[in-house]
Amino acid sequence: MATILIPTPLRRYTNNLSKVTLQGEIISEVIDNLVTTYPDLQRHLMDSSGAVRPFVNIFVDKDDIRNLHAQNTSVSGTSVISIVPAIAGGNLNH
Repeated sequence: MATILIPTPLRRYTNNLSKVTLQGEIISEVIDNLVTTYPDLQRHLMDSSGAVRPFVNIFVDKDDIRNLHAQNTSVSGTSVISIVPAIAGGNLNH
């Protein structure tokens, strides 16, 4: 089972858990299992077509899945999956 690290802003949707372990051989299966277990996460992670939202970065171990096989990236029982939502805000023109 892969370990998924839950970022602080999303923990309110996982009963305040900082990490969960779930089954799946590829990222899409793990994410599907994550949103099945914690349905309130779905709108924060996935768009209406079921794809990971463009502003959500997912890493398997230390590799961005966009540089691998996207949602078809393989995971193993020892994989650590990090979900990193982009942070927006601030004004660079002071």
